[in-house]
Amino acid sequence: MRRILTTLMILLVVIVAGLSALVLLVNPNDFRDYLVRQVADRSGYQLQLDGPLRWHVWPQLSILSGRMTLTEPGASAPLVKADNMRLDVALMPLLSHQLKVNQVMLKGAVIELTPATEAIKDAQAPVAPRENTLPQAPEDRGWSFDIAKLQVADSVLVFQHEDDEQVTVRDIKLQMDQDDHYQANVDFSGRINRDQRDLNLSFTAKVNAGEYPHALTASFSQLNWQLKGADLPPQGIAGQASLQAEWLEEQKRLSFSQLQLTANDSKLGGEGSVLLGDKPQWQLDVHSDKLNLDNLLSQANPSADSAVSQQGQSQPRQQRPVIADSTNQPDYSSLRAFSAALQLKAGQILWRGMNFTDVNVQATNNYGLLTLAELQGKLDGGTLSLPGRLDARQSMPVSAFEPKLDNIQIGTLLKAFNYSINLTGKLSLTGEFEGGKIDADSFRRSWQGQAKLTLLDSRAEGLNFQQLVQQAVERSTNVKAKESLESATRLDEFTSSMTLDNGTLSLNDMSGKSPMMALGGKGAMDLVKEDADMRFDVTVLGGWQGESKLIDTLKNTAIPLRVYGKWDALNYSLQVDQVLRKQLQSEARDRLKAWADKNQDSQSGKDVKKLLDKL
Repeated sequence: MRRILTTLMILLVVIVAGLSALVLLVNPNDFRDYLVRQVADRSGYQLQLDGPLRWHVWPQLSILSGRMTLTEPGASAPLVKADNMRLDVALMPLLSHQLKVNQVMLKGAVIELTPATEAIKDAQAPVAPRENTLPQAPEDRGWSFDIAKLQVADSVLVFQHEDDEQVTVRDIKLQMDQDDHYQANVDFSGRINRDQRDLNLSFTAKVNAGEYPHALTASFSQLNWQLKGADLPPQGIAGQASLQAEWLEEQKRLSFSQLQLTANDSKLGGEGSVLLGDKPQWQLDVHSDKLNLDNLLSQANPSADSAVSQQGQSQPRQQRPVIADSTNQPDYSSLRAFSAALQLKAGQILWRGMNFTDVNVQATNNYGLLTLAELQGKLDGGTLSLPGRLDARQSMPVSAFEPKLDNIQIGTLLKAFNYSINLTGKLSLTGEFEGGKIDADSFRRSWQGQAKLTLLDSRAEGLNFQQLVQQAVERSTNVKAKESLESATRLDEFTSSMTLDNGTLSLNDMSGKSPMMALGGKGAMDLVKEDADMRFDVTVLGGWQGESKLIDTLKNTAIPLRVYGKWDALNYSLQVDQVLRKQLQSEARDRLKAWADKNQDSQSGKDVKKLLDKL
């Protein structure tokens, strides 16, 4: 044991003595010009080191520098600024006058990717051929240079594209290891704060830089993200992702494939690409098993007149701040800045409490002209299609849609958009509508259009039209009706033409039927004030007790019924007495006419005939 300890102590003394001799004999400032020259020769960047270089021997042999900057050729501002830099170097190559940098570490760095830090290229400079992109072997200057690792800690990245708003990534931690074949492993984490929103992002990736700067590929095996803040669900949005990415410099094309993304309880996969330029061009082909938009999107606020909060708005949310520069921006003006083609297939989409299935979307954006060539899916056993377009190329957006619904439960739609109408049934509709903004409140207030609708197996709670008529007849005559405890109007089929004009929904040519009743009529509903004025002609076909001529007459007589007032407190007016009075008058006239015809030769018959002609 004593020999082992003695041997270890001797080795320790030798190592300490060697390091001490190295520190005493080799001045790290001798590398300053060499480092600057090598960086310039291999990348074109201008490296500036402020202050003296010094050794740091524990726990890693390193060269420390003070403040450093890295500037692209011709740029007006540095690309990288750091309070200090550490170069971890290998010991043995130093003994043979070789500088091998195992790792570069930057702490407190500010990395700016802005127009001010971009290189200014000389238009007369020769362009190197594509096959000669890798650096040539350096001339022998007594030293060789190599870097295998890069570490960045507690740093900031500032990104800005031309005149767009700056995006700042804070708390950056980056670890990159690269081998001789330009294969790198990258670990990154950072935080972006913008418009009272925080995005925390971290990922692990394998990067192939063998053809850089002409091409760069990366495989993201683990990407975690979390978004919280204003105008978002209270729990925020969080998820993971994996994908393959590729950058082609000559085409300015960024593409991704094998995307697998989760966001809360939603999933998304697929591929896509973007050609970067003054106006980017996007191509997206994605699919999803489930998209829960109620957990991802902040629904628009309900109208001030509505007493019911919109779906997903029961919990208070922090609203985004009003930014002065954005107040004069027209709606959807951001669509003018790019073109895109989207194809989406989703097995399930949840939106405003509605469960859509088998959804297909094909959409294109031509610099402000958004066209939905296909938007269709299934809902509650029915199908719907909603093709249309949004033209945002002018200061005021113009929207137009041609909805087609087939056997959709109308109660689901009314509940989703907070209409306090207690109505159920299978709705089929074909129409054309146009307006400005695409949201529920604008549709209520400022859209126009017309449609044909059919409602099957409908049930309107609150008023039983058949019962109202029969009760009124019982009070005015001796006719009896079968007792009914149902407080709803039921129809097997209802049809109408519909017109929407700035919040007023008019229903014309109404026609409904069931074994017990038939109705017609017309009316209007105010979608903003949530009131109605509907006029029906109700014919009760069944539910009467006994048989009489009056009952036979009632089965063929339409009773005027007016329903009006607020949707949740409707009033009605029934004109049964007037109908019965007219019926009695008509019956009396018919009898007098028959008597006059029978006694037309008598003076009394002639007098009655003259009286009937005057009436």
